[in-house]
Amino acid sequence: MPVSPAMAEDLAHEVGLLYQDAESALLELLAAALEADIDSPRWAELKLASIGNLRAAVEQVAEALQQDTDGAVRRALVTAYNRGRQAAVAELGALDIGRELVARDTVPNAPAVDRLAASMAEDTRPLYQRITRAVVDTYRRIIGRAAGTQLLTGVTRRQASQRALNDFAAAGVTGFVDSADRNWDMASYAEMAIRSVTARAAIEGHIDALAEIRVGLVIVSDAPLECPLCRPWEGEILTLGAQPGPHTVRLPNERDHGRTTVAVHVAGSLVEARAAGLFHPNCRHSLGAYLPGVTTRPPHHPTPGTSYEDTQRQREIERHIRRWKRVQAAAMDETARRRAGSFVRKWQAAQRDHVAAHPDLRRKPAREQIHPAR
Repeated sequence: MPVSPAMAEDLAHEVGLLYQDAESALLELLAAALEADIDSPRWAELKLASIGNLRAAVEQVAEALQQDTDGAVRRALVTAYNRGRQAAVAELGALDIGRELVARDTVPNAPAVDRLAASMAEDTRPLYQRITRAVVDTYRRIIGRAAGTQLLTGVTRRQASQRALNDFAAAGVTGFVDSADRNWDMASYAEMAIRSVTARAAIEGHIDALAEIRVGLVIVSDAPLECPLCRPWEGEILTLGAQPGPHTVRLPNERDHGRTTVAVHVAGSLVEARAAGLFHPNCRHSLGAYLPGVTTRPPHHPTPGTSYEDTQRQREIERHIRRWKRVQAAAMDETARRRAGSFVRKWQAAQRDHVAAHPDLRRKPAREQIHPAR
């Protein structure tokens, strides 16, 4: 069967839960540290004196996250790579070349997995470096904002602390910028990086298997609700070799075992297409082996009534739901908890309405969850 980023989506989700665990744990640490002795006249003094304890607790969370993630990422990459390879076996199993592939050793390409693991480590290193500073800086700002606020504004120290904590919970640990200069919070940035690298592992497992049996061309599927980055590559044939750009080649016709040749128009290389955005995180496209004279181009299937922008609106609503669930988890009292809960329900209703208005969309409850700290 063809390979696609969705093949490794569950693996990315499992690793992403580790970051959600850490985020929940950080919020609980921050809320507990602020709430302790909140009615004491020496509250600000006590809070500043306890910064060292908070920093140590946050560093412990960050270190545990890094250790857990390193092992989980490597396991996910090995599994994704093997899934990609097995997809090639399933796709070509009925052919002689497929049976040749089945007979081969299925041990993952260790250098490929190592390279992807190193890439993931490099992409996420800023996460661990920023966590402690972000939480401690937020803690200092909240203390400064809340100290003496009742005298000046009539807002209680608890109310001021909760408002500032809500802001932090809604935004998360921020400041991560991707190659397109988009800003991300910690959990979203990590999820994006994990989805990207596990998808790459599945695709590399697939194309490595095809290369072993000298299949040098692949074809991109047609997918509904495609994004502008992927649209130019839909239904196109790509080379696994290095030659970029459109070109035409004559190749043996696999239908008659090479007795004749067929002209094949190649849109470019797979490397070129991926660099242009094909198989980005959450990409819906798949990649299959192209056998000259056998494989046909997929027909284009438009999705009436639903656009790519509608899918992005769904992702936006999911972010709002997660945001208010984080605020709810960081509530210091029942009033704040109920208020956040009302916003969760508001955005859940918006999601129901949006999905009902676009039957081609499917609601994914897992994308609306935050994983509670254990």
